[in-house]
Parts: sequence; structure tokens; C-alpha cells
Amino acid sequence: MASRIVLVTGANSGVGYAISKVIASASEHFHVIMSGRSLDKVNAAKAELQATGDIKGTLSSLQLDVVDEKSIEQAVAAVDQQHGRLDVLINNAGVTSSNPDIRTRFQTCMETNVLGATLVATTFRPLLLKSKNPYSVYVSSGVGSLHTAAGPDSFATKFPNGEMYRASKAAVNMVMLDEWARFKDQGLKTFGVDPGLVVSNLRGTSEQARSAFGRAEDPIVAGRSVLSIIQGERDGDTGKVVYRESIHPW
Repeated sequence: MASRIVLVTGANSGVGYAISKVIASASEHFHVIMSGRSLDKVNAAKAELQATGDIKGTLSSLQLDVVDEKSIEQAVAAVDQQHGRLDVLINNAGVTSSNPDIRTRFQTCMETNVLGATLVATTFRPLLLKSKNPYSVYVSSGVGSLHTAAGPDSFATKFPNGEMYRASKAAVNMVMLDEWARFKDQGLKTFGVDPGLVVSNLRGTSEQARSAFGRAEDPIVAGRSVLSIIQGERDGDTGKVVYRESIHPW
């Protein structure tokens, strides 16, 4: 059986690293391309995973800056030359900002989280459509839910400076839905996935920030959610944002 070619953006740390680990550990039939802005960091992360002895599939590394169109085009050319197709695209790379200047918060979050994901998806899509069973997964967040934002559990009062991050994830959901509507008839299965509250540098680099004061889960749980999607276990939920065993309301 030929390997399924999986590309993960932002794979050198956090959720992207965990997704890469879970998929590459699941089966010898997965080849995971770990990508990131810094090739040195991606190579270090790949070496760390290989050293665990848990990897059943194969790993490779790729330089990919999601907001640099030339970098994306070079990455697409490299994947095309080496594999001739892409079976799974996991649009994970993302940032947040608590900068007091709202324009800076907007530009930081929207450029990477929305424009970056859109550029990557659009440029890699011809390779995805060469797959016999293509999947496109956008890492979203429950904080992007309009239903939640309008309810009693709104994050607006709890984290007022996070509005641009929340808006960016709502926008990612629309990008995901647009892709689903346009390409589902060509066999492309498109999903959003919410990692949940997991250990991450997005909140800061201190241990308290990374762990959300001990409340955050291991990002491996997010990797398992993505694995269930690309193994076909959630095919009835295409065009939706998956969260563990459920889906998020819009």
C-alpha cells in the first residue's frame, strides 16, 4: 500500500507537532511532511520525533512560510516533484496577539490565520485534487463560534484583547466552508477542527501561560481528533468544525 502524503503547517511545535506525532505514529502508511517557517526548527522537531522510537510511518521536513507566496510556491513544487500529489493538507499554522494597538492585533492575526491558510489551501489544492481520497483540515477554535460569542459563555468579557484572534478563527471557518461548498463534488473532504484548550505557546512562553494555569490538556488529544478525521471516521461531518466527539455550532 502506498503511503498517504500528509502536510502539516506550523509543525515544529505545539498542536502541529502533536498532529505530526500522532499521525506518523499511527501507521507505516503515513508519510508526514513537517513544515514551518524555520527549516532548522522543523528539522530539530523531526529529529526529536524520530528519536522517540514511536514513529511507524516516515517523516520529512519542508520550509514553508504561510504568508510568503514564493515560499508556498516553492513548497508546492517540492511536494509535486517528490510525490506528485498531496493526500492530506492540515492548515495548522497560527498566531495570536495581545498587542495594545488594535491595528497591529488585526494585521498579525488576520495575515497568518486567515490569509496564510487561504494562500496555502489555494496553492496546494491542485495537488490535493490529484489524490484519490483528499482531505483538507483547518485548525480552528471554539472561540470563533458566533453562537458562543452571542451567549452567556462569550469570551468577549473574559479576554477583551483577543477579539482579533476570535475574529480570525471565525473567518477561517468561512474559508473552510467556502472550500467545502466549491470542491466537495470533486471529492475533497474539508473540515475545521478545534484542538480545545491545550498546552501551547500561543498564550505565552511561561509555564503558567502555556498550561493555562494547569487547565490545558496535552495537545496529543488534538492530534487524535485530526487522525480520526483523515482516517474517515468523521466523514459524516464534512464542512463542519469537529471538537472531540461532537461538532461546534456556528
